[in-house]
Amino acid sequence: MKRTITIALILAACAFLISLIYVELPFSSPSGDSVANEQLLSASSTIQIKDRTIRVEIADTSGERERGLSGKEGLAEDEGMLFVFEEDGRPAFWMKDMLFAIDILWISSDGAIVHIEENVAPETYPTAFAPRNEARYVVELPAGYVAKYTVRPGDIVRL
Repeated sequence: MKRTITIALILAACAFLISLIYVELPFSSPSGDSVANEQLLSASSTIQIKDRTIRVEIADTSGERERGLSGKEGLAEDEGMLFVFEEDGRPAFWMKDMLFAIDILWISSDGAIVHIEENVAPETYPTAFAPRNEARYVVELPAGYVAKYTVRPGDIVRL
């Protein structure tokens, strides 16, 4: 009986250790490179505006929101960045270190577009753009998207 309990405890300990290793594997890179780990963990998703699907990179930490699209070369027509804030407010955006123009949409917590700025160019820096009404989310899209697809305040964005 004592031997059976000992074997059962050893097997349970082995199973526990294996489960710890298994949980770690999806977030580990073979080289241990922290940049590779960051890329594995970077959030991306899709949203829908007027039945069009847009792939978005999600910026939901203060560092990600501060960095935004700065330094990037551009966006494809179906790409954007979704900024997620913890609470409603009037977040202001500027074009520091931006290399291309964008359309900016501020979105309420219920998904309605509350404010739009079109064709905001890098040359507008240091001017900050903010919504008239409170918003929970902001989406940055390639310049011209709003006009091309007739996006208007009140349209619903499916997050």
